[in-house]
Amino acid sequence: MPPPKNAAAAASPVVVEPPHQAPMPEPVTAFIALGANLGDAASTVRKAMDSIHALPGTEVVRRSALYLTTPVDSDGPDYVNAVVEVLTTLCAPHLLEQLQNVERSAGRKRSYRNAPRTLDLDILLFGSGQIDSPALVVPHPRMWQRAFVLRPLAEIAPQRVSPKQLRAVREQDVEKLPS
Repeated sequence: MPPPKNAAAAASPVVVEPPHQAPMPEPVTAFIALGANLGDAASTVRKAMDSIHALPGTEVVRRSALYLTTPVDSDGPDYVNAVVEVLTTLCAPHLLEQLQNVERSAGRKRSYRNAPRTLDLDILLFGSGQIDSPALVVPHPRMWQRAFVLRPLAEIAPQRVSPKQLRAVREQDVEKLPS
């Protein structure tokens, strides 16, 4: 009786190649502005920092203090603002999408432009990249005009903000909150 047709195949070991895995992208340093002026704004900003740290492929490496600021081009109560530095393997559009999910989780509604908000997250800088798309502009187009961005950014990354840039916004009310 002849051996079954697949006997030779059954006798030889089967070698399974591991699936090809693309190399992890190099992490990019990004800076994200946080702001809130509804509800317990300070608590919301602190929780948002933790939520950003929990994003896939993302680590918060520096956090500024919290700053109390009067609204700019907006109304409502004073804002609590901060800036975080992150290392992320996410591309900028995906990071933006994840940040918008964090905003929605905090109850963010976009009822009208510059409306008071429970949470606002903006990508200020993404590596040395320049992005100009309908969804995202980096560097953030108004960051150099806003003390509530420049003061906390200068606190955690002084090389990113010049004395001249800080002088240009010195008249804007920004108060560092106690830790």
